[in-house]
Amino acid sequence: MTEVDVLILGAGAAGLMCAIEAGRRGRRTLVLEHADRPGKKILISGGGRCNFTNLHARPENFLSANPHFAKSALARFTPQDFIALVEKHGIPYHEKTLGQLFCDRSAHDILNLLLRECDDAKARIQLSTRIVAVSRIDSRFIVETSAGPIISSASVVVATGGLSIPKMGATSFGYGLARQFGHPIVETRPGLVPLVFNSEDQSDWCDLAGISAEVVATVPAQQARKSKSARPAAFREKMLITHRGLSGPAILQISSYWQPGEPISLDLAPDSAPPTDPTQLRIFAHLNHPDARRDLAATAQELRAIVPGRFADRWRALHARARPADAHSRALPNTTLAEMERQLHAWRITPAGTEGYDKAEVTTGGVDTNSLDARTLESRIVPGLHFIGEVVDVTGWLGGYNFQWAWASGHAAGQSA
Repeated sequence: MTEVDVLILGAGAAGLMCAIEAGRRGRRTLVLEHADRPGKKILISGGGRCNFTNLHARPENFLSANPHFAKSALARFTPQDFIALVEKHGIPYHEKTLGQLFCDRSAHDILNLLLRECDDAKARIQLSTRIVAVSRIDSRFIVETSAGPIISSASVVVATGGLSIPKMGATSFGYGLARQFGHPIVETRPGLVPLVFNSEDQSDWCDLAGISAEVVATVPAQQARKSKSARPAAFREKMLITHRGLSGPAILQISSYWQPGEPISLDLAPDSAPPTDPTQLRIFAHLNHPDARRDLAATAQELRAIVPGRFADRWRALHARARPADAHSRALPNTTLAEMERQLHAWRITPAGTEGYDKAEVTTGGVDTNSLDARTLESRIVPGLHFIGEVVDVTGWLGGYNFQWAWASGHAAGQSA
């Protein structure tokens, strides 16, 4: 039998950070990883450059059934704390947009940082090891693995991740272990994931695959409440039409808040406000000139200043299909133009679903935070058992927020396990 003080299940971002902190405290620390190398998701993140944190990470950037749960861990290990670690190792980095920090060279820099820190802290990592069984006897955890000797540990930290990107080895192991020890699971769903059009919208839009536009993506207020959002979510970023539906940063962001069967709303003209009455046209203001044409072709021409030309033409064609009388009008009234503007500010799409865990960057839901201590990530049910990272019901926005949760939760557990 091998005896350790802290046994960490999973050598991803959260697990390695936890190992560093536990090892620094002099705890005999062992990390078990079922893959043949550590940090596989780290290496593919950020297009291979690892968006390792976000300068603006705050508790309100995270989705959870308990929106206050992440506050303690995030306050005690901030983006600046991880930046200090990056700078200690001489890793060049840059801010891309909206506070997102990326490596200049490669995600390997971040993984190598973590592995060096683990080595300095004398935390051991054991790869290609599958967990067979976990039990608790006389205040110690007994863990059987595929690699041989039984492991006895005072603490176990579950850092096995969620269900996203199964081809990288994602499994439901962490949720099963949580249930084994009496922890409820908040329903899991793909998060930060492309959305799939319903059949009608596919027919109308998917031949425009590759077209993108800046939008503000939102969900109705009641959806935000169902998603346990502290406030209605609104994301101003790019939207991309795909062969199956919608993607791009704005869509990935709103997907974590979207509820099946409900619509999303896209403001296609975020730089102007919707008209409050027909005399206050903004997008089509030029059509009020005495010499201006006021037919649908003229509206499409004005739309081209806001969205790509092919999108503007399709919008005109679909409007003509829905309202044939407008297609033949040579002098559209202001009421019609104002209504078109309002529709542009609130393009409602009811997705048929998502691209699933294969394309999802994260898993929403997870181990119910009501069963965990917010300061230590330790179970309130089983002393010595901790859950960190993506397996917990805390999901960050796109742009480095989920890495910050991994660092912060790993740090919190590593200081107490």
